[in-house]
Amino acid sequence: MDRAAQIASLALEALLAEAAATPKPGLVDRANCGAHADMDFFTFQRSAAAIAPFLPVFVRTGIDHTGDASALLALLRPVGMEAERAMFARTGGVNTHKGAIFSFGVLLGAAGLALRRDEKCTAEHVLDLVKEICAGICRRHFDSLDTCGPKTKGDAAYLACGATGARGTAEAGFPLVSRIALPLYRALLDKGMSVNDALVDVLIALIGLNDDTNILSRHHLGVLHSAQATARRAEALGGMAAPEGRAAILRMDADFIEEWISPGGSADLLAVTHFLYALERAEG
Repeated sequence: MDRAAQIASLALEALLAEAAATPKPGLVDRANCGAHADMDFFTFQRSAAAIAPFLPVFVRTGIDHTGDASALLALLRPVGMEAERAMFARTGGVNTHKGAIFSFGVLLGAAGLALRRDEKCTAEHVLDLVKEICAGICRRHFDSLDTCGPKTKGDAAYLACGATGARGTAEAGFPLVSRIALPLYRALLDKGMSVNDALVDVLIALIGLNDDTNILSRHHLGVLHSAQATARRAEALGGMAAPEGRAAILRMDADFIEEWISPGGSADLLAVTHFLYALERAEG
């Protein structure tokens, strides 16, 4: 297997692992459909399969790029648009992975660029390259809203409270992943926790800190803050390793479903976390 295919396979693994982790409050998992009426676990499997052929293309686009990192985004964008079309065709128009396609597009492009330069694909270096690739993306996009108006729920969330969503996260180099989620994931797995339970605990930590535009797109800032506080309480009770913490996460799932809260942005960050962990292990 060539390096592009190998790295792409780790991204697919991350998408599948994120979907399978259970319980995920308000999100589709193996137990229920979360706060969603138009998708289930198998929708995510079909979606991941549809996206899979495009993942190595992102990597090879980075490998083939000879210019500055900042010029790579324009080359990755049409690949991402093709992947989105394939996703919607396979899911019957349901948005399962649109945010993840963007995140993994820039991550895989950055990994490809590192390979071209004969540099190690450590999490730190890949995320530094992502920052270069995405430099200025928020200014360019959100400044246009003054004349064009909002086109997506993410645009509306920005206008409502300044949340920059996936673009801002990528431009900043996925700070919640690098500073919180990835170190926590390493530590939990090093302690012998199962992959499933480690993923759930990392998700809870992310929900507690992330200004999730998926939540904001359905609700208002007060609901986001309440969801964050609920996640922090479950984490303080010990998470999946403690009976009280596990019970709190299950209650959180039931409450999020009833209140129609879906922390999809945090789910994308969870997939990114697993990908970067697997990438570093593959690098040795």
